[in-house]
Amino acid sequence: MTTRFFGAPIKRNEDKKLLTGQALFIDDVELPGMLHAAFLRSQVAHARIKRIDASRARERAGVVAVYTAYDFGAYWQPGPLLVIPPPIAGIVFNARTQVPLAKDKVRHVGEPLAIVIAESRYIAEDALDEIVVDLEELPVVVDLEAALQRTSAAVHEDLGSNVASHVRQTKGDYRSATARAALVLKRRFRYEHGISSPIETRGVVAQWNARGGQMTIWDTTQAPVFIRNGLAAMLGLGERQVRVIAPFVGGGFGPKIMMFYPEEVTLPWISMRLNRPIKWIEDRLEHFFATTHERGQIHDAEIALDKNGRILGIKDLFLHDTGAYNPYGLTVPINSQCTLLGPYVVPAYDSTFTSVFTNLPIVTPYRGAGRQHGVFVIERLLDLAARELDIDPAEIRRRNLIPPDAFPYEQEIIYQDFHPLSYDSGNYEPVLDKALAAIGYAEFVRHEQPRSRAEGRCVGIGVACYVEGTGIGPYEGAKVQIQTNGKVSVVTGIGTQGQGHFTSFAQIVADQLGVDVTDVDIVTGDTDQFYWGAGTFASRGAVVAGNAISAASQAVRQKALKLAAESFECAEEDLVVADGKVSITGIPEKFIRLGELAQRANPMRGAVRPGTEPGLESTQYFGPPSSSTANGVHATIVEVDPLTFELKILKYVVVHDCGTVINPMILEGQIHGGVAQGIGNAFYEKLAFDDQGQLQNATLADYLLPTALEVPRMTLDHTVTPSPLNPLGIKGAGEAGAIPVGPVIAQAIENALGLTQKKIELLEIPLSPSRLFELMKEGGA
Repeated sequence: MTTRFFGAPIKRNEDKKLLTGQALFIDDVELPGMLHAAFLRSQVAHARIKRIDASRARERAGVVAVYTAYDFGAYWQPGPLLVIPPPIAGIVFNARTQVPLAKDKVRHVGEPLAIVIAESRYIAEDALDEIVVDLEELPVVVDLEAALQRTSAAVHEDLGSNVASHVRQTKGDYRSATARAALVLKRRFRYEHGISSPIETRGVVAQWNARGGQMTIWDTTQAPVFIRNGLAAMLGLGERQVRVIAPFVGGGFGPKIMMFYPEEVTLPWISMRLNRPIKWIEDRLEHFFATTHERGQIHDAEIALDKNGRILGIKDLFLHDTGAYNPYGLTVPINSQCTLLGPYVVPAYDSTFTSVFTNLPIVTPYRGAGRQHGVFVIERLLDLAARELDIDPAEIRRRNLIPPDAFPYEQEIIYQDFHPLSYDSGNYEPVLDKALAAIGYAEFVRHEQPRSRAEGRCVGIGVACYVEGTGIGPYEGAKVQIQTNGKVSVVTGIGTQGQGHFTSFAQIVADQLGVDVTDVDIVTGDTDQFYWGAGTFASRGAVVAGNAISAASQAVRQKALKLAAESFECAEEDLVVADGKVSITGIPEKFIRLGELAQRANPMRGAVRPGTEPGLESTQYFGPPSSSTANGVHATIVEVDPLTFELKILKYVVVHDCGTVINPMILEGQIHGGVAQGIGNAFYEKLAFDDQGQLQNATLADYLLPTALEVPRMTLDHTVTPSPLNPLGIKGAGEAGAIPVGPVIAQAIENALGLTQKKIELLEIPLSPSRLFELMKEGGA
């Protein structure tokens, strides 16, 4: 089989629809008789609900209904635990999940108290002001360390403490490692809260068809099958009675995986009661409170090294802010715990985390999903150790890289996929070498930086390494069908939020079936089109769904070859599949078009012969045995204004290895977007809460996002170490751009300002100009 499309930088099939305004998004859904919803949200972080009086709101013209928690009766129940904790010895885990509407108590600002249904969103919003809420305010829990004190108020009184979970994992003997060490270095690191801020906020449209007994839900979800299954059970319907459609979604980044948000739960139930379609679209202010957050950790970490800078052991104790509820179990903190090991040989590791309930919005995965935190800690520890041991920062990393002959490399602790953490493959040193060459590391250190400093400019360089667990199970499936017009239909259960699935999946199919990539029609995220699937998250779409699509395409190819061989009365190996037809090798004029074969495979008369199936189609599933491990190196040169501390990124390099590449252009787009978000995390984005849990910067004028002016052009390169865990050798790359940006920026700023000589260390994220000024002032610089 020749490859024309797989691995080529094909332009995206979906862009014509997107750029001409023909793509369907949630707010484009307009239905006859549609009503609109607005939610009354708590303006305090912690309080008992004494009374909610919606009588005046119900009387307002245009208001159809108002509901509080008690109106839902038995339907009101806490949401399910979405991710069960892995089997780790000695684990403490207290599950507390979000509710449709607050009933007895509110636990964070923005938690919904009531929902208004009206003829327009404007009327619904106005009616919210007429709902009277009587609250008894309670002490607020915001500070992580204070939350664990015995005198702290309890977010969930029945627990007796604010401990959501407590997990310790170890390998080797860290105490012995410190006894042999030439240097033991300990620091405290902080990583702050942030939001995902997609271009399209969340939205839900629910339509109940009473005559047909059918519920249809349009949802900005990354996991439509799970939504369908869960809501069917809650609503007392069969799964076939519920259809969930995730159309084009304007960015997901993780928080749109979160199932059973209050809006997803309440709108279908109300639609059944009113027998009318209902729409809710999250406004930008709501997004700051109603959509889940990420980050918020404090690490007390130490590293033990020998005199040559080789790691002997690492110890890390950290606190993780899970917010008011923990529906995602241990996902974020266990990612931090596992990813901290990086691409390095770490003989001894002792890591303990405590996940803490606070009166802040829920924390769930956001692009990187805790990996940023672990990478920040290990990379900053290596930077500090390099300074103490007088070793170049790039060199100390090189000395500790896992060698290529050590794979698969067993880390001896449990990962989020319930398997012992194992790096399936990798070759790290060439990735580091490419990054150093691309950034011009040696030339910068020897010549450019001294020259810039002589000119009075503060210019610095940074380099950081990372690994990323990708492509977790359990499975994905796909149905591939050659149609009678010669085009190919592909349907899969995952949704799409801008990753280029309509192109990369088509590339997998096009080469297998010998058709043009534009002749492959992709359908994603519609539970009536494909019944089973998990969703788009954890850099798994190409790995898991891609391999399912490949398997189905191969099965259809074999069916087409068998049918053509029977028609030509020749062996299958004598046939060629190309240009939408099957021909005999060396006799191109003797061929049968794929559309004609599809017709022959579906005879209108006669019985299907034993051992055959009608149609040129196949449904296949793929489930990886464990996650595949991608890796990479980021390097940057920055300039910092010593008066204003404004940062300018002069050069940015990413070299990565995500195994076999389907489409390098789409891959580059993923990296660009990830780096942009990483720059936001590293330098601009911080949710500023006061001690009462009130958000101080809930606008895009105050919560700063990087723009095209702050995101630099990037130099990208790639190495290929195919994963042995899937037939295509693919590893995920969706989060690769975002993960190591924090430490590489911090290292470059320190280098630019000469902070190592001033004994000032950057141990937190983000590092805004104002925060840099404060740190310099505190350090006496």
